[in-house]
Amino acid sequence: MRGALLIGGTSSDAGKSLLVAGLCRALHRRGVAVAPFKAQNMSNNSVVTVDGGEIGRAQGMQALACGLEPSTRFNPVLLKPGGDRRSQVVVRGRADGWISATDYHSRRIALAEVVDAELASLRADFDVVICEGAGSIAEINLRESDIANMGLAQAADIPVIVVGDIDRGGVLAHLLGTVAALGAHDQSRVAGFVVNKFRGAQSILDPGLDQLRALSGRPTLGVVPYEPDLWLDAEDSLSSPIGRTLGLSTPGIGTDRLSVAAVRLPRLSNSTDLEALACEPGVDVRWVADIASIAGADLVVLPGTRATVSDLAWMRERGLDRALIDRAARGRAIIGVCGGYQMLGRTILDEVESTSGAPGPVDGLGILDMTVEFAAHKTVRPVRGRCQGRRAQGYEIHHGQVTASSDDPWVVDDDHGPEGTVTGAIRGTHWHGLLANDDVRRDVLRDAAQAAGKTGFVVASDTDFTAIRMAQIDRMADLVDDHLDMSAIIALIESGAPDDLPTVGITLDAGGRDERRT
Repeated sequence: MRGALLIGGTSSDAGKSLLVAGLCRALHRRGVAVAPFKAQNMSNNSVVTVDGGEIGRAQGMQALACGLEPSTRFNPVLLKPGGDRRSQVVVRGRADGWISATDYHSRRIALAEVVDAELASLRADFDVVICEGAGSIAEINLRESDIANMGLAQAADIPVIVVGDIDRGGVLAHLLGTVAALGAHDQSRVAGFVVNKFRGAQSILDPGLDQLRALSGRPTLGVVPYEPDLWLDAEDSLSSPIGRTLGLSTPGIGTDRLSVAAVRLPRLSNSTDLEALACEPGVDVRWVADIASIAGADLVVLPGTRATVSDLAWMRERGLDRALIDRAARGRAIIGVCGGYQMLGRTILDEVESTSGAPGPVDGLGILDMTVEFAAHKTVRPVRGRCQGRRAQGYEIHHGQVTASSDDPWVVDDDHGPEGTVTGAIRGTHWHGLLANDDVRRDVLRDAAQAAGKTGFVVASDTDFTAIRMAQIDRMADLVDDHLDMSAIIALIESGAPDDLPTVGITLDAGGRDERRT
């Protein structure tokens, strides 16, 4: 088997990332040499590759599904929003300046060349490449500059399957409308549909799928049932709204439960640091942005952010800063990760990421005695070391550097020495993924319970976060094998889209003229 396939969506968070992971895993289990690919991602959830590059979190998870280490080849262009109007550009894993929506067009050709070269290289090295689109494939205002959806499919001669989320309602219209909004040339690439997150009796949906085929001339290649257990590695910000409980609440071992309040910062990054906590029995993790939740939780986590100074100002506007300072004074547990760690210090000097327009030092929360200064060079590296005697690993992605601190380190990096801070119940680190280390996480939970007086909370001794994550990937592969027409999908990968696909509805050509079906 040789070929490629692009999984596009009707919208963001339609299920593209998990479907790609499931397809990759299903093919890998068949002995196929398969690789994932997302030409251009826009996300602040990222991971570090083995060679010290940076890619989208979803592509790291998809690589795992393929039995591969994360590589910059799998996501050659990553846009990391640092404000409403600009994003940091990461090309082949390395930060390469900043870009706005208005000047993106000037870089599109160079970025397209990078994308085309990387995809061609992957197709030469692997039997199959499963590509993931970005957002909706029918962003018609962006079609001319598209390098991730139909632009990629045309450039690389790849068939496309469109996935829609039926849990949102209106999926049949979304699927049909998505195809109809495309030009005739692009429509010729779209070979079928997948319905995601279905609940209920298939017999009720089937008449609609029959009509969808009659109207579009395209089959539905599978209906994937809603699976609540699939929640890890969420990449889209839509997955982290204020008030949502992260993961699934599970029964605890002891008589007390532990509540974790994760502050939902506007420019939240690497929100997946919270996922390992949410896998623990008796631990409830919720995204919050209010004083009462911060005051009342047993543990508060300040996660990473792409805009430390502006998100700190946002917290002050809402009084969250005082709630955190009061909490620290009461000896209650707080963990700051990366940008959240930087906020806990006394002084922040950021003339790199900040868009506040106010150069010079900014007061931090003053909970930790340290100074942070942002460097022009971005630290991106995998890390290993010891966390209070426990072996641990993780990764760093940050501009901010601790230039002075009087507190004890939380971690001792094998290569770079002391890192992070621990003082009483307050901890902070630049290491992402530290809480994914089982022994470290158990220590954190025990200490948080003790600080909260939760003597009835018992930490599970057998939670294996890596195994849970892998089980979710295998579960997605099971759903793909059980509910998708894999024979038809393999035929698309090998032979491309059929030549006789009809054009749907009224479409526009590149010059804005109507192209009506005959």
